[in-house]
This record gives sequence, structure tokens and C-alpha cells, in this order.
Amino acid sequence: MEKVFEIKNLKKYFPLEGKSVLKAVDDVSLDIYKGEVLSLVGESGSGKTTFGRTICRLYEKTFGNISLFGKPIEKYSKKEFTKNVQMIFQDPQASLNPRMTVGDIIAEGMDIHKLYKNKSERQEKIYSLLELVGLSREHANRFPHEFSGGQRQRIGIARALAVNPKVLICDEPISALDVSIQAQVVNLLKKLQKERELTLIFIAHDLSMVKYISDRVAVMFRGRIVELGSPDEVYNNPVHIYTKSLISAVPIPDPHHDRKANRINMDESYLRSPVGTMEELKNIMPNSGLIEYKKDHYVEKEYIENNGGK
Repeated sequence: MEKVFEIKNLKKYFPLEGKSVLKAVDDVSLDIYKGEVLSLVGESGSGKTTFGRTICRLYEKTFGNISLFGKPIEKYSKKEFTKNVQMIFQDPQASLNPRMTVGDIIAEGMDIHKLYKNKSERQEKIYSLLELVGLSREHANRFPHEFSGGQRQRIGIARALAVNPKVLICDEPISALDVSIQAQVVNLLKKLQKERELTLIFIAHDLSMVKYISDRVAVMFRGRIVELGSPDEVYNNPVHIYTKSLISAVPIPDPHHDRKANRINMDESYLRSPVGTMEELKNIMPNSGLIEYKKDHYVEKEYIENNGGK
């Protein structure tokens, strides 16, 4: 399979008071393949959004290597990079300019990259994108405040698709939406991914939705990927204690189910501090990264060495 992103020893640290730093992403290595849906899951503060924003160059990396189609991302111009990689944001209202019409919002990328020959072609592309995401032509002249949350997210998707990217990074695209709308947006993304052969990086909290859309699932904890595999393997045969804890916390829609009966809590010994110093920056721990626990199922090497996969 063709590699889209090749990420080696990626670190993203944020400065704190004094010489301390917050290790938001701490020594992550990962390959992302063409046409797959890779989901990143984890609780708030696990580093999944920072990881997404770093590989799409919204944040500058602190250390490590990121390659897109075999070429370091630093060697791409910003214009060339954004032509290949686009992002869909968590809050559809905050991500849309309230002073611009929907048509102009969608066409902004096309304007920058000059993807049309005349105004007529520009307008037709706007209409085509609106219809692609389930909206109508009449919506082109309206403003973002005139739409519901689900409709705004569809506008955000249309804007991201306007430049025909090869990769979409979806940063919790359904978490701000009503439950009744979430499935519609996920089905739309899944449909577009297949039709356009997109590579999707899907960042989410909702484990049940992730299982539905993903080809592979990566579990993040305190800035590191601790487990990686197919949805069935990760959900049905979790190995890392953090993955087990996450899955046990998923609510079951049964009033007779005892919420606390099967809840798995992590021992404090696993709760490593995300705070460190810049001196740690170039330290590559010998037991960092993932090890193949079984075919196509990878688990944090440190955890396997210390616990034997139990």
C-alpha cells in the first residue's frame, strides 16, 4: 500500500513556567496509507488534536520527521501542502467567517489556487459542492448564522473538498452536533471517502462511531499511541489497560445494566506525567513506540515489556 504520511519520532512540546514543557505529543511514529480511514481516539488531553494539527502544519513540530508522499512537509510550499491536505474542524460555527456568504466561504480555496477559468465555472463548482454535501444551490448566498449546526458542518466539508485534497483531517467533526445529526455527517464522510478515494484521519471521542467508520484505530494516551489495529481487534481484544478502560466506559443503552460492574480503572502507576523539560527533547527511549502483539495488532512496547500484555 502507498504511504501518504510517514511520521517518525514526532514530538510537540508547549512551554510552561520556568524550564518545564507540556509533552502534548511525545515520540509518535506512524504510517498512514492511501485510501484508509485511520481514527485517533482518546480522552481530552490525550494529544490527538495536537497530533492532527501538527501533521497538517497548523502547529510547528518540536522534533521528529513528517513526510507526505515521501517528501518532507517542510519542502512543500504552504500553498502546495494545503492543496493536498485539508482539515474539518470541531466547531462548525467558529470555523466559518460570519461576514462571508456560504458561496464565498466554499470558493476561498478555489480562489487561492485558481481552480476555475471564469466566474461562471466558479459558481457551478460552488453549486456542485453544495449538492455533493446535501445542501441546495439556494444556500450559496446565505450567511453561516442562517444554518443549523449540521448544515454548517456540511459547509465546512464542502470548503475542504473544494481544492480536491488527497487527505482530510477531521478534528472531532461530530462532537458539537446533535446525536440525531451525527450519523448523517459520518455517513456523508464515509460516502465521500469512498467516491473520492480520500485518506481520512478521523479524530473522535465517540468509540461506537469510530468502530463504524474506521479501517484502523489508534488509541492515544498522554501524547503517545499505545495501541493500534483494526476496529474489531482493538475493541474485541484490547491489550493495553488504557484501551480496556476506555472501552469499559462506553455507555450501554440498557436501564438494567450496572454501569460500575464492568468498569476498568487504571492503576496510578500507569498515569505518567505529561510535564517534562526540553532536555528530554532528543531522547528516544529504547522501549518507546509500538510492537506487533499479534498480526496487524500493535501495542506500546513499554507496556508489553512491563506487563507481558496482561
